Amino acid sequence: MQPRIMKHPITFDEFYEMVREDQKADLIDGVIHMASPESLEGNELVGWVFWVLSGYVRKRNLGNVYFERVAFRLAEHQSPEPDIAFVRQDRLHLARYGFFNGPPDVAFEFVSPESVQRDYEVKRRKYQEAKVSEYWIIDGHMQTVQLLHAGTDGVYTGTEPVEGRFESRAIPGFYLRPEWLWQSPMPDQIQILIDMLA
Repeated sequence: MQPRIMKHPITFDEFYEMVREDQKADLIDGVIHMASPESLEGNELVGWVFWVLSGYVRKRNLGNVYFERVAFRLAEHQSPEPDIAFVRQDRLHLARYGFFNGPPDVAFEFVSPESVQRDYEVKRRKYQEAKVSEYWIIDGHMQTVQLLHAGTDGVYTGTEPVEGRFESRAIPGFYLRPEWLWQSPMPDQIQILIDMLA
C-alpha cells in the first residue's frame, strides 16, 4: 500500500492515535506506511516461526516475543511494527499499554511484494541506528533468509549458516534451517521445538 501522505511529519503520539489496533503499519521518518493484507502462505510462515520462537523463549525464560501490530517507539518520528520481535527479560519494563518504549533486541521481517525496499533497505537502516542487535529478513517469495548481526561498531554484517542453520546470537540456542520454511506442509513445530530444547 502507498504511504499515507500528511502535511507534516507524524509524531509517535499521532501515529498511535491514528492507526487502529487491527491495522498493521510502520511510522518511518514521520510517514505512515500501511501494510497490505498478507497472503495465506505468508500468514502461515509468520505464524510458524512465531510459534517455534515464542515456545523456545518461554521455555528458556529469556524474555518475550511480540507478534505483529506492536509498535516499537524508536524516536519521535520512528515506530516500526516488526512482524515478530524479541525483547530480553531485563528490558521488559519498557513495555507500555499498546506499545514498547524502545527498540526490540531482535526484529524479524517477512518480505511481501509491497515491503521489499522497506524491509531490505529502510528498516535495516532504522534498526541499525536504533541498535537492534539482530535483524532477520525472511523472503518467502525468493525463499531466502538473511541474518544480520550488529558488530561492536554497531554496523550490521550478514551471517552465513553453520551446518545448514542460521544461529541467533541474541537468543542463545535458537536457530532456523531455511529448508523448514519452504516445505509444504511445514514441519511439525512441536518436534522442532523439542529438538531445539534438547
